[in-house]
Amino acid sequence: MSKMTGMKKQLRVMVVAAVIVKDGRVLIAQRKKEERLGGKWEFPGGKVETGENPEQALKRELREELGIEAEIGDFLCSSRYDYAHLPVELHAYRIMTFSGEIVPHVHDQVLWVLPQDLCRYDFPEANREIMRRLAGHS
Repeated sequence: MSKMTGMKKQLRVMVVAAVIVKDGRVLIAQRKKEERLGGKWEFPGGKVETGENPEQALKRELREELGIEAEIGDFLCSSRYDYAHLPVELHAYRIMTFSGEIVPHVHDQVLWVLPQDLCRYDFPEANREIMRRLAGHS
Protein backbone atom coordinates (compact mmCIF):
# COMPACT_ATOMS: atom_id res chain seq x y z
CA MET A 1 0.00 0.00 0.00
CA SER A 2 1.58 3.27 -1.04
CA LYS A 3 1.29 6.55 0.76
CA MET A 4 0.23 9.67 -1.10
CA THR A 5 2.87 12.34 -0.87
CA GLY A 6 2.68 16.00 -1.63
CA MET A 7 -0.43 18.10 -1.97
CA LYS A 8 -3.69 16.72 -3.20
CA LYS A 9 -4.81 18.36 -6.43
CA GLN A 10 -7.93 20.44 -5.88
CA LEU A 11 -10.79 20.18 -8.32
CA ARG A 12 -11.51 23.31 -10.32
CA VAL A 13 -14.63 25.04 -9.04
CA MET A 14 -17.09 26.54 -11.51
CA VAL A 15 -17.98 30.12 -10.67
CA VAL A 16 -20.38 32.51 -12.42
CA ALA A 17 -20.30 36.28 -12.69
CA ALA A 18 -22.88 38.85 -13.77
CA VAL A 19 -22.03 41.76 -16.00
CA ILE A 20 -24.99 43.99 -15.15
CA VAL A 21 -25.24 46.96 -17.49
CA LYS A 22 -27.41 50.02 -16.95
CA ASP A 23 -27.12 53.36 -18.76
CA GLY A 24 -23.71 52.40 -20.15
CA ARG A 25 -22.28 51.56 -16.73
CA VAL A 26 -21.37 48.21 -15.20
CA LEU A 27 -22.14 47.13 -11.64
CA ILE A 28 -19.17 46.08 -9.51
CA ALA A 29 -19.19 44.99 -5.88
CA GLN A 30 -16.52 45.19 -3.18
CA ARG A 31 -15.84 42.07 -1.12
CA LYS A 32 -16.11 42.44 2.64
CA LYS A 33 -12.70 43.16 4.13
CA GLU A 34 -12.79 40.21 6.55
CA GLU A 35 -13.40 37.65 3.77
CA ARG A 36 -10.92 35.91 1.48
CA LEU A 37 -9.78 38.41 -1.18
CA GLY A 38 -11.34 41.06 1.07
CA GLY A 39 -11.50 44.61 -0.23
CA LYS A 40 -11.18 43.54 -3.86
CA TRP A 41 -13.83 44.41 -6.42
CA GLU A 42 -15.69 41.80 -8.44
CA PHE A 43 -18.63 41.20 -10.69
CA PRO A 44 -21.46 39.77 -8.55
CA GLY A 45 -21.89 36.00 -8.66
CA GLY A 46 -20.58 32.89 -6.99
CA LYS A 47 -20.10 29.15 -7.07
CA VAL A 48 -22.28 26.82 -9.12
CA GLU A 49 -23.83 24.27 -6.75
CA THR A 50 -24.43 20.59 -7.50
CA GLY A 51 -27.46 20.16 -9.76
CA GLU A 52 -27.38 23.74 -11.10
CA ASN A 53 -26.40 24.95 -14.52
CA PRO A 54 -24.48 28.26 -14.69
CA GLU A 55 -27.56 30.34 -15.51
CA GLN A 56 -29.54 28.90 -12.57
CA ALA A 57 -26.60 29.52 -10.25
CA LEU A 58 -26.27 33.12 -11.39
CA LYS A 59 -29.99 33.82 -10.88
CA ARG A 60 -29.72 32.38 -7.35
CA GLU A 61 -26.53 34.27 -6.53
CA LEU A 62 -27.98 37.60 -7.69
CA ARG A 63 -31.08 37.01 -5.58
CA GLU A 64 -28.93 36.18 -2.52
CA GLU A 65 -26.23 38.82 -2.99
CA LEU A 66 -28.19 41.78 -4.38
CA GLY A 67 -31.88 41.00 -3.83
CA ILE A 68 -32.73 41.21 -7.53
CA GLU A 69 -34.44 38.95 -10.05
CA ALA A 70 -32.35 38.97 -13.21
CA GLU A 71 -32.84 37.81 -16.76
CA ILE A 72 -29.63 36.04 -17.73
CA GLY A 73 -28.43 37.25 -21.10
CA ASP A 74 -25.65 36.27 -23.45
CA PHE A 75 -22.53 34.43 -22.39
CA LEU A 76 -19.65 36.92 -22.41
CA CYS A 77 -16.47 34.94 -21.71
CA SER A 78 -14.76 32.49 -19.40
CA SER A 79 -11.40 32.34 -17.67
CA ARG A 80 -9.44 30.04 -15.41
CA TYR A 81 -7.26 31.02 -12.52
CA ASP A 82 -5.57 28.99 -9.80
CA TYR A 83 -5.75 30.96 -6.56
CA ALA A 84 -3.67 29.59 -3.69
CA HIS A 85 -6.88 28.57 -1.90
CA LEU A 86 -8.94 27.40 -4.89
CA PRO A 87 -8.63 26.83 -8.66
CA VAL A 88 -11.63 28.38 -10.44
CA GLU A 89 -13.25 28.44 -13.86
CA LEU A 90 -15.24 31.65 -14.18
CA HIS A 91 -18.13 32.07 -16.65
CA ALA A 92 -19.49 35.57 -17.20
CA TYR A 93 -22.94 36.45 -18.52
CA ARG A 94 -24.51 39.76 -19.47
CA ILE A 95 -27.54 40.92 -17.49
CA MET A 96 -29.51 43.52 -19.40
CA THR A 97 -32.71 43.52 -17.35
CA PHE A 98 -33.50 42.90 -13.72
CA SER A 99 -36.22 43.75 -11.24
CA GLY A 100 -35.94 44.87 -7.66
CA GLU A 101 -33.70 47.35 -5.92
CA ILE A 102 -30.02 46.45 -5.67
CA VAL A 103 -29.05 46.04 -2.02
CA PRO A 104 -25.60 44.60 -1.23
CA HIS A 105 -26.22 41.72 1.20
CA VAL A 106 -22.73 40.17 1.11
CA HIS A 107 -20.56 43.06 -0.14
CA ASP A 108 -19.33 46.24 1.54
CA GLN A 109 -20.55 48.36 -1.36
CA VAL A 110 -21.58 48.37 -5.00
CA LEU A 111 -20.79 50.95 -7.68
CA TRP A 112 -21.86 51.67 -11.24
CA VAL A 113 -18.73 52.40 -13.30
CA LEU A 114 -17.90 53.05 -16.92
CA PRO A 115 -16.29 50.03 -18.60
CA GLN A 116 -13.13 51.99 -19.39
CA ASP A 117 -12.75 52.83 -15.66
CA LEU A 118 -12.72 49.20 -14.46
CA CYS A 119 -8.89 49.21 -14.50
CA ARG A 120 -8.95 51.73 -11.62
CA TYR A 121 -10.31 49.07 -9.25
CA ASP A 122 -8.47 46.14 -7.69
CA PHE A 123 -10.08 42.93 -9.03
CA PRO A 124 -9.13 39.29 -8.39
CA GLU A 125 -7.20 37.76 -11.31
CA ALA A 126 -10.06 35.58 -12.58
CA ASN A 127 -12.01 38.77 -13.40
CA ARG A 128 -9.31 40.22 -15.70
CA GLU A 129 -10.68 38.66 -18.89
CA ILE A 130 -14.12 40.15 -18.22
CA MET A 131 -12.53 43.56 -17.65
CA ARG A 132 -10.57 43.30 -20.92
CA ARG A 133 -13.70 42.33 -22.86
CA LEU A 134 -15.73 45.17 -21.43
CA ALA A 135 -13.06 47.81 -21.93
CA GLY A 136 -12.50 46.65 -25.52
CA HIS A 137 -16.20 46.51 -26.41
CA SER A 138 -17.56 49.53 -24.58
